[in-house]
Amino acid sequence: MFYRGKYTDGADGREMGAKRQRIIDQGPSFYGNSPGSSFMYTAPPPPYSYVSQPPPFPVVRLRGLPFDCTETDVAEFFHGLDIVDVLFVHKNSKFTGEAFCVLGYPLQVDFALQKNRQNMGRRYVEVFRSKRQEYYKAIANEVADARGSSPRRNAPRVKSSDEAKESAEHTGILRLRGLPFSAGKDDIMEFFKDFVLSEDAVHIVLNSEGRPSGEAFVEFTNAEDSKAAMSKDRMTLGSRYIELFPSFSGEMEEAISRGR
Repeated sequence: MFYRGKYTDGADGREMGAKRQRIIDQGPSFYGNSPGSSFMYTAPPPPYSYVSQPPPFPVVRLRGLPFDCTETDVAEFFHGLDIVDVLFVHKNSKFTGEAFCVLGYPLQVDFALQKNRQNMGRRYVEVFRSKRQEYYKAIANEVADARGSSPRRNAPRVKSSDEAKESAEHTGILRLRGLPFSAGKDDIMEFFKDFVLSEDAVHIVLNSEGRPSGEAFVEFTNAEDSKAAMSKDRMTLGSRYIELFPSFSGEMEEAISRGR
């Protein structure tokens, strides 16, 4: 059973950090051969087997978490799954809104992915498959960040979402996520008040029910302006922090058409 800050194993509680170290030390054999006692799982053998290789490491990555998110919130979000570890990702000691979640059994990854784009509080959360190396790299970064230093130079390097944004090609279009559902075009124009925008350049994305989805696209005058506007990434609009991503016309048109 999972508790915030602790993982109960037998009669004695162990700190999450200790559990995390056991995962690293023991590898895939730590997970055993059954999916545990979760309500949505029984004890039959999995429909597949691993003949010549160990089972995949059961970890997913979450993005768009509320800044006040706790391990308990993540456990409730994945209600019914066996949560072994939750690792929140920080940069310069600030929470990035991302986390890694290690599950108790490989099959549970598919169930976790079904939670993609579902809400935690007022924010929708994206859930992605991840890998053991990405999880370990995140742990190394957290340790290095806490010590105020960088990880070993020769450690395997995984490109962060921030680096991906910096290296992305700019077309003059930005995607915004995490918007308050009440935000209108005038609010977004005020958010980008340092840039010349018209209402026609702001596109609020609606969900299948015709309601604001928390996303929008903004067309800037040129690529230089959209790149400069990335300085507003993770700044707040009202009480919500807004994430910005370089985008392109195809992605924008597809997102807009889904809400029609």
